[in-house]
Formats: sequence, structure tokens, C-alpha cells
Amino acid sequence: MKQMFSLSSLPPTIPVFPLGGVLLLPRARLPLNIFEPRYLAMLDDALKSDHRIIGMIQPWENSPKGGDQELHDIGCAGRVTSFSESEDGRYMITLSGVSRFRITEQVAGFSPYIKCDVDWSDFQRDLGRTEVDEDFNRPEFLKILARFFEASKLSTDWGNLKEADEELLVNSLSMLCPFSAEEKQALMEASSLSNRREILVTLMEFALRGSRDEEKMQ
Repeated sequence: MKQMFSLSSLPPTIPVFPLGGVLLLPRARLPLNIFEPRYLAMLDDALKSDHRIIGMIQPWENSPKGGDQELHDIGCAGRVTSFSESEDGRYMITLSGVSRFRITEQVAGFSPYIKCDVDWSDFQRDLGRTEVDEDFNRPEFLKILARFFEASKLSTDWGNLKEADEELLVNSLSMLCPFSAEEKQALMEASSLSNRREILVTLMEFALRGSRDEEKMQ
């Protein structure tokens, strides 16, 4: 996906959508179903802007729902690249990941949704070309993935996985696999694609050890 933004063209203030356990990564796509009135307002305002950017952020796991949520410092922003409206007023949208950001301050005001001043400068890599993982061992990675999917009772199109480039493969699995919110946050904050792949493998191996321990106890 060709990037439309440079560091200087990214907005300094963005709307943010707090959603635990949901991950967006640069150059990846995230489908969302928007139905709460405050987030419908957020989407309407985003569509009226020049950039159509919405920031995805995870609240801390013990943060209360609604009200003043405690948010992680780092999230990832996406541009609304497709949307449709259902008969009952819901929006089905797709966010295409642009760049991660760091929250510097929540903006006070009368908006029904959260707006934040953000800093993009730590994540200039996100605006570049597709990342390459020089140490990626696809056969070994797919072996671990197959065991993890079997233990988790998940299915997939293995043909597409075998052909996908490493960034698409690692980032898609980071977004889709059933990890905890804090584990997904660790994947999102990874400093590089190789670091994210290492964290992903560690999480899968940890889950496999847990499933084996459960079998021994039964």
C-alpha cells in the first residue's frame, strides 16, 4: 500500500478510538463496525477532514469503560479508506494503517469522543517502504504457527500464508491471533518487524506450553 503521508503532513491532533484487544499496524487494514453515537460523530468529523485519520488506542486492562479511560501512550492511526452505512445507521469502515503515534496530551473540550495531541516523530519508519525481516525463517515459523492454530482450534488459508510477504504475514497474525490486550500492545510497540516476529513466536510458544500443562493436569 502506497503511503499518502509524510511526517510533516500528519495532523498534530487526532480523534482516538479506545478499543481493548484490537490492534492496527502500519500498512495493514482493520475492519470496524461503528454504532455508538459518540463514535458515529467521530467518524463523521473524520470524513469531513482532509486526512480522514482516526487513531486506534488501547485502554489499560483495568481502565473503566466510558468516562475518563486510562489509555496507553502509544497507538496506531489509520485512514478511513472504505465505508458503508447500514439501514439501522451503523457504519462499516476499513482503516488502513498509516503510522503509530505517541499521545502527548488529551485535548479538553466538548467533543463527545476523545481527541489527543500526538507526536509521530518516533515512528518515521512506519511511513517508509514495506519492512523486511532478514532473519525470517518461514518454514520454522509456519511449523510453530500450525501447532498454535491446532491448539487454539483456529483455521486459516495456508496457501495464502505460505505466499504472503513477511510483513503482511507477521502483522496480520499479530492483529488476528487471540492474545490479551497487553500482549497485543507489546506487538504493536515492537521496534521493528523482526522484533515483532520474535514477540509473536514467544507468545505462541508460551500459549503452547500452557495448553500442554493443562492437558497434563486433566
